[in-house]
Amino acid sequence: MANRRAAGGRAWVAWLIVLVVVLGGAGIAVYRARHPAKAGQAAKAKQLWTCPMHPQIVREEPGQCPICGMELVPLEEPKQKPAAAPASGEPGKAVLEIPGYGTVSIDPNRQQLIGVVTTAARRRAMERLVRTVGVVTPDESRLSDVHTKVEGWVEKLYANETGKLVREGQPLLTIYSPDLVSTQRDYLVALRSRDRLAQSPLPEVRRSGETMVEAARERLKLWDISDREVERLEQTGEVHKALTLYAPASGYIMEKTVVEGMRVMPEMTLYRLADLSRVWVEADIYEYEAPLVEVGQKASLTLQARPGKTYSGRLTYVYPNVEAATRTLKARLEFSNPGLGLKPGMYAEVTISAAAEAELAVPESALLDTGTRKLVFVQEDEATFRPREVTVGPRGEGYYPVLSGLREGEKVVSSPNFLFDSESQLRAAMQQMSGSGQAGHQH
Repeated sequence: MANRRAAGGRAWVAWLIVLVVVLGGAGIAVYRARHPAKAGQAAKAKQLWTCPMHPQIVREEPGQCPICGMELVPLEEPKQKPAAAPASGEPGKAVLEIPGYGTVSIDPNRQQLIGVVTTAARRRAMERLVRTVGVVTPDESRLSDVHTKVEGWVEKLYANETGKLVREGQPLLTIYSPDLVSTQRDYLVALRSRDRLAQSPLPEVRRSGETMVEAARERLKLWDISDREVERLEQTGEVHKALTLYAPASGYIMEKTVVEGMRVMPEMTLYRLADLSRVWVEADIYEYEAPLVEVGQKASLTLQARPGKTYSGRLTYVYPNVEAATRTLKARLEFSNPGLGLKPGMYAEVTISAAAEAELAVPESALLDTGTRKLVFVQEDEATFRPREVTVGPRGEGYYPVLSGLREGEKVVSSPNFLFDSESQLRAAMQQMSGSGQAGHQH
């Protein structure tokens, strides 16, 4: 009986031990299922190997790179660091992560091996050059049109060639006008009447004779009869049937619409004269460059027809409208034209010098344009580089002005940016794949 009781006690203890083991194993399984990250931290991470020059090569064992033959080096996982202060310097705000890009960690030895160059963001005066093309046109303020103020017929053309140079006061043509002949006769009659009335004892009568002469002389002057012609008419008393028109200014005949024997009317333009000693150039400015151009800026001009020759001028006017088809606006530049080397209709290459201002800037090679955003890699410590989005202005002298996203003195990678670009995207992809794998395991 005693032996039977002892055997029953030992069996009960054995079942109790099995129950404890089963319950303990179930608890551990539940904990691991609910906390897979903590459970995974207990296992030692597997060491991976990569190529310093080709970070896309990742192997589970050491060896040589299949692309360049270099020895693979251990792939270091990026250290977890607290978020850096934002570029604006506001405390308490973290740097925004860039989708598709991760933090890059490269030890100083590897940096020296691949030739990493960093440059501090500094304020510098940048002279921006706006390069464009333009067309030479006459200066509109130096154009002169020739009209007649009487109706008549052209008797003689003295300036009968388009492109001919005429001087101010040079005769251009003569016109026969019946109205002009009649007015000259009226003037001669007024002169004789004044002489007769001058003998009258009445002052009113003498003044009426003077009034008649003044009125007739005024009609002649309104029809562009010169004082010299009026004096000749007074002295000779002979009526000339033809009126001579003279050049109002010196210039080249750009347009000529009159021929001998032609009937002309006051509304017709007989000649258009252009003084080409100073010309305009109308240049096209792209819409994004419009903020850079201002009236008064210096400009230079070159022509393919005159290699080695540079003309100096200035910007005098910016038109207020943008052409819808080309998305450009017109800028008017003024150039002196010694020797008439600039001829209307010529195409010219124009360079406008924008004002130089001190702005925070980074080298052109430091900027990475993804198409949707512009990035730089900022050095946070000797081995860590974080991508950061920046806003920049138009390029000038190999630098981009930084409008926002950087503080003065922060160092950015200026070479080799393409390696940091690929490494950053690779790190981001690996982190995403790692996160996706954990999520699947949890599920």
